[in-house]
Amino acid sequence: MSTMIALLAPGQGAQSPGMLAPWLELPGAEDRIAAWSETIGLDLRWLGTTANADEIKDTAATQPLVVALSLLAAEELVRRLDLPTDAPVAGHSVGELAAAAVAGVLTADEAVALAAVRGQEMARACALAPTGMSAVLGGDPDDVMAVLANLGLDAANYNGAGQIVVAGQIDALATLAAHKPARARVMPLAVAGAFHTRFMAPAEHALARYATQLTAKNPARPLLSNADGEVVDDGNGMLHRLVEQVTRPVRWDCCMATLGALAVTATVELPPAGTLTGLIKRGIKGTLTLALKTPADLDKVAGLICDQSETARDGAEHSGADLSETVA
Repeated sequence: MSTMIALLAPGQGAQSPGMLAPWLELPGAEDRIAAWSETIGLDLRWLGTTANADEIKDTAATQPLVVALSLLAAEELVRRLDLPTDAPVAGHSVGELAAAAVAGVLTADEAVALAAVRGQEMARACALAPTGMSAVLGGDPDDVMAVLANLGLDAANYNGAGQIVVAGQIDALATLAAHKPARARVMPLAVAGAFHTRFMAPAEHALARYATQLTAKNPARPLLSNADGEVVDDGNGMLHRLVEQVTRPVRWDCCMATLGALAVTATVELPPAGTLTGLIKRGIKGTLTLALKTPADLDKVAGLICDQSETARDGAEHSGADLSETVA
C-alpha cells in the first residue's frame, strides 16, 4: 500500500518548558537560533531551554519560539530525507507560518520574523479588552452555536472531533462555564485574549502593514489554509490569508477533511508535537501518526515514507516514538 505523508506544524499552546534543548544538538542549530534571536530581539535559546511555563506562555514570546522550533526540525528533516514534492503541509494558527515556510512561500527567516510581529501585535490587542478563550468539548453542534450566539461569543477554532474553541469577553466565558450546553464540557484556556476573532483587528492591521515588505513565492508543495482547508497555489494569496488569519476562525476540521481527500495515510507533526497528532487520531481514523519529540524521532520518518506493507504499518504504529500522546 502506497504512503502519502503530510507535515503538520502546531500552534501556540503546544509549547512546554525546555522543548528547544534537545534540538540544539542538531548541526548549525545554535547558530540558527542565535541569528533569529538577534533579528527579532528575543532570546529564543533562553526561552526554549531555561524559561518556565509562565515565561513561555507570553504571546509575544511563544509564537516566534514555536515557529522557530518547528522550522529547525523541518530543515533537518529535509536535509536527511528526500521528501516527496506532493507531500502536503498544514499548520494550526501560528503554525501556519511555519507551514508556509516549509512550502517555500516564505523563507524560514521571514516566517520567524513574521511570527514575532504577529505575537507582539496580538499581545497588544489582548491588552485592549478583558477577553479569553475556552474549549467546548461535545454537545450538539447546533445547541453549542446557539448558546455562543446568545452570549456574544465567537467560535475561534473548529478543531474537529467534537472540539470547538470559543472566544470573547471574560464575563461571557464565565457565563458559558456556569451554564454549559447540554452534554458539553467547557475548559477555560490559559491564553491572553480572544485570538482569531474581531478583537484581534488591531493586530491584523499591523500585520498587513508589515507584510508589504515581504515577497511571497508560490508554494512548492500542497499548502493547506486555515481559512477553509483549501490547497493554496498562489503565494501572495497565502500571505494575505496569513494576515487575515488572526481575526478569522481556524478551520482545522476543514484541513483534516482535505488531508483525507488527498488520501493522506501518515502525518508527521513538527515539534512541539502532540496536539495535532491527537486531533488526527480522532478525526482521521486509521492514519499513521508520528509526533517529533526529539531529533531521534527524525529517522523514523523514513519508515513512514518507504514502508508499504501491513507489516511496516504495524511497525510504525509500535515504534519507539510516542504516537499516542494527545494534548487537547
